[in-house]
Amino acid sequence: MSLQVYGIPNCGTCKKALAWLQSHSIDYEFINTKDTPPTREQIQNWVKSLGSAPMRNTSGQSYRALGKQKKTWTDQQWIDAFALDTMLLKRPLFVQDGTAVLVGFRDEAVLRERLGF
Repeated sequence: MSLQVYGIPNCGTCKKALAWLQSHSIDYEFINTKDTPPTREQIQNWVKSLGSAPMRNTSGQSYRALGKQKKTWTDQQWIDAFALDTMLLKRPLFVQDGTAVLVGFRDEAVLRERLGF
């Protein structure tokens, strides 16, 4: 099994998720989206798996700066926005064997279920 965790190092939620993975001896690869932004194709696949709504970092400045028109955007418009500004992506994003399985980290039980642990 291959697990990638996309996020940024100074994100508190990412830190909690990585600590949880480490405490459970789960191997993963952390990918800093600021240093290595995901490709448009990756983002399209993630939106296909999860939908664009759960992937939106609604608490960030980039999201707030988009204005009211964002409420009517299509998935394709969100894919374009995510590709232009990775800070719009909610963190962390978990990709298992090439498929996005979860975004965010609030409930350990959900992570266990989605990752099959």
